[in-house]
Formats: sequence, C-alpha cells, structure tokens
Amino acid sequence: MNSLVALLLVTVIGLAAGLLLQFAFCLRGDMVVSNPQATPFLGGGSMPTHAWQRFHARYYPMALLFIAFEMEMMFMYPWAVVFVQEGIKALAEMGMFLAILSVGIVYAWREGVFRWQ
Repeated sequence: MNSLVALLLVTVIGLAAGLLLQFAFCLRGDMVVSNPQATPFLGGGSMPTHAWQRFHARYYPMALLFIAFEMEMMFMYPWAVVFVQEGIKALAEMGMFLAILSVGIVYAWREGVFRWQ
C-alpha cells in the first residue's frame, strides 16, 4: 500500500509541476511568435519537402519484413528458456515457426523486396 501511495504522490507532483509551468508560461504575456521562431529547426537548413509527404511504397514491404524478424527474436528468447524444460516438443515448435517465417522470406525474395532500384 505504501508503494501505491508513493506512486500516486509522485504522479500528482509531476502533473502539478507540469501544469504550473504551463500556467507560468501563459502569464508571461509575450505569446506572439515570429515567422523564424515558428519554423522547425533542421540544423540550419530549410525543409526541402513537407513533413507529411508520403513515402515510396517500396519501404512498406521492407518494414513488414523487419517486423517479422523482430517477432522471431521475441519468440526465440523465451523459447531458449522453455527448451531446457520441454525438449523435443519445443524444438518442433521452433522448427514450425522458422519454416513459416522462411516461406515468408522466400516469397519476399521472389517478389523482389530485397532489390533496391
């Protein structure tokens, strides 16, 4: 119960500090922002394109492939612990998982995801 009260106290103090800083900024009065202050800072250069421009579609399959590899790692770390206890059953499960992932990689290779044009 003490840790819950401490967590609640820290949360209330943090929110109060944030709101106090926002209120103090509003009290300053000089809220007029000039044009150079309104533009984002990009190392001194001007933006060549808009920030909301669309990316080329070739990045999406690569991103999905990256997510597939990340999911593989998320599955392999706990599997290494379970493998000691379960044995051959865990090995078969990992084999099926890697086979499904390999089919996805072969499909991506065939579709040309790895070729940058």
